[in-house]
Amino acid sequence: MKLYITTPSPFARKVRIVAREKGLADRIEEIVVDPYGNAPELLSNNPVVQVPTLIAEDGLPLTDSPVIAEYLDALGAGPRLLPTEGPERLRVKRLETLGCGALEMGVKLVLEKRRPEQERSPSWIERWTVNMGRALDALEAAAPDVDALDMGVLTAGIAVTWISFRHPDYDWKTGRPNLVALQAALEQRPSFIETYPV
Repeated sequence: MKLYITTPSPFARKVRIVAREKGLADRIEEIVVDPYGNAPELLSNNPVVQVPTLIAEDGLPLTDSPVIAEYLDALGAGPRLLPTEGPERLRVKRLETLGCGALEMGVKLVLEKRRPEQERSPSWIERWTVNMGRALDALEAAAPDVDALDMGVLTAGIAVTWISFRHPDYDWKTGRPNLVALQAALEQRPSFIETYPV
């Protein structure tokens, strides 16, 4: 399998962590590409030129990190990170969606701040910052349990580390002890250490 990534991408990091947690890392070739440069090998497999993109075992491309992560979860060894059905699946998906939501707001902020200063929208920056905080507050209230490692817990941990990495002036830690503890525990795992954003 081939996995197209950028090393700072939290969405690519999620897939890379799942691959390692499920014992699949040695079956996947990670290829660093420039999506903003319309890397031809990425464009030919993903029309919206986003990472991560996985060329699955059947040769077909998979896009969108939750889809890729679920595919690898089913393919790999060990306990499922995403339950296959029932209330527990919905609980994990809710947590995963909150983590993805925090990341989406953070990515919008990064892209907006890369625009020339006179083109930036203060109102959108404020809205996305507030929404990112709300998502983090909801994750804090959910109190993700690092001992119950699942797709929601992984996504929450990835989100706070990436926010620290891309938004170092944003204080996400104050008033969120559950997320602080979660990050500290997850970042000790080999899968997290090996994929730390650079």
